Amino acid sequence: MSRSAFPALRRCGLSALALTALLAAPALAAVDPHAGHRHGEHRQGEQGDGPVQARGEQDHDHDHQHDHASHDLGPAGATYDLRFIDAMVQHHTGALRMGEFVFGIGEPGVGALASTIWREQAQEIRAMGLWRKAWYPQAPVHPVSLAPGGDPDSLDGLTRMSRSEIEAMRMLGDGPTRDNRVVWFLEGMLHHHGMALQMAHDALAKSTNPTLRRFARGVIVAQRGEIIALRRMLAVEGLRKPAYHQYDALFAP
Repeated sequence: MSRSAFPALRRCGLSALALTALLAAPALAAVDPHAGHRHGEHRQGEQGDGPVQARGEQDHDHDHQHDHASHDLGPAGATYDLRFIDAMVQHHTGALRMGEFVFGIGEPGVGALASTIWREQAQEIRAMGLWRKAWYPQAPVHPVSLAPGGDPDSLDGLTRMSRSEIEAMRMLGDGPTRDNRVVWFLEGMLHHHGMALQMAHDALAKSTNPTLRRFARGVIVAQRGEIIALRRMLAVEGLRKPAYHQYDALFAP
């Protein structure tokens, strides 16, 4: 499919301002991160979904380390924004699931932080879904990534995101036990946010869409602050690893 197959790619019917406002819309803010959730339960049947298995005491920090190449969105092109949206939606979905393990924990404010992250990222997932429909109405409904050797300017150059790609984007790793879930969440979310910083900088380098670029800058600012908060909470747990600072160079939008 050629560039001409993207009639709505850059002139969608919704203004950038209106789409950005969706991130703070009252209807989205009413999303309840606790609704219908019980610890340890996860839906199955959705592509890439599956139960997160509990594990014993291990090196939580090592468990959440991922190959940065697994978050490579490919080169700039007419389909870049679509690839970014699909990758970031999966990435945000992983954050939602991580937070569900620590809802209700107040040690120290861990559950509150998890709920805040859940609400914010659920709002952003919905906003990105609306952008996807407006900018890429001819795109398949399933998440996509660039096929090996695929044309970054054509929908024909994309392929369905594989289970392994989805798992890499979500960064869940092995699930926690009841005893280690606080550190598992804090370390895991710190690295999860670090990968989001990398993806946001990638978007700033490759996308020309002002709405997406504004979103990427917002991701950097918000997740920078949460990384600092996560480090403070880890310090309360007696953990001050050099690896917690590996994303500091990405703090500037």
